[in-house]
Amino acid sequence: MNAVRPTARVAGDRIQISMSSNPSRTLASAPPAGSLHYPEIETLSTPPVEPHLPPVARVVPRVETVHGETRIDDYFWLRDRSNPEVLDYLNAENRHTRAVMQHTEELQELLFQEMRGRIKETDLSVPERIDDYFYYSRTEIGGQYPILCRRQGSLEGPEEILLDQNPLAADHPYFRLGASEVSPDHRLLAYSVDTSGAEEFTLHIKDLTTGELLPERIERTSHGGAWANDSRTLFYTVLDQARRPCSLYRHVVGSDPSQDPMVYFEPDASFFLDVSRTRSRRYLLLDLSSHSTSEVRFVSADHPEEPFRLVQP
Repeated sequence: MNAVRPTARVAGDRIQISMSSNPSRTLASAPPAGSLHYPEIETLSTPPVEPHLPPVARVVPRVETVHGETRIDDYFWLRDRSNPEVLDYLNAENRHTRAVMQHTEELQELLFQEMRGRIKETDLSVPERIDDYFYYSRTEIGGQYPILCRRQGSLEGPEEILLDQNPLAADHPYFRLGASEVSPDHRLLAYSVDTSGAEEFTLHIKDLTTGELLPERIERTSHGGAWANDSRTLFYTVLDQARRPCSLYRHVVGSDPSQDPMVYFEPDASFFLDVSRTRSRRYLLLDLSSHSTSEVRFVSADHPEEPFRLVQP
């Protein structure tokens, strides 16, 4: 006996639902990118008859009192990623999800291909001219991450790839680019990457002349960074144990990062630090901001060794 399948059609501004028992009917192909027409949609197969029972996490009450309020968390133990029992439970959850959703795999693939068909995979950002260079990023078919590029002299000049994120991300289950700052003399690229998803970045410096990475490797940084005008001094922020950017450091290219001096520390846990460079290139700004207020400190980009001065408390 053929299964009865619901069918949805778009008719003007209404959706018409009908039932069909014809198993030979096939699903229409996805519409072309940019089209406002939606084809007939049918359920590709009936859901499994036998129910799949989900795994049940063990209850381990944990009592915590904070600010006079007592809370009980039965599943606090699931935070421990090093616990084999936690990994076994998460794997069981994944197996359950795959089993329950198995009958939708064809529809998932159809939706993925339709959404992908509406994305311009080979794309180019608007170039930004800085001195004699045009900086831009582009994407390629099959690549998940942008490629940072530049051309010297004109947009017709030869392309120079500064950083291709795709091979950098290939060996990691998670990858995110944070800072990507070219030095004022256009010879160095400071960039940071997060490969854990914890918003904790590692800062690298790349020699754009040779294509090689400098030996400096700075851990536990936030996503930002800013160069001074000497193209040798780089400012960056470091995270505390709560992953709050609370400290500003100054690094000189070629020196040991462990000896970098701390320029500023913010003790108030409600404030976050961020360092940037003004478009005039004359100043470096240290922004201290909370949810309700902020203040800015500045230093001359020509004299990065001087202390940051407060604009307005």
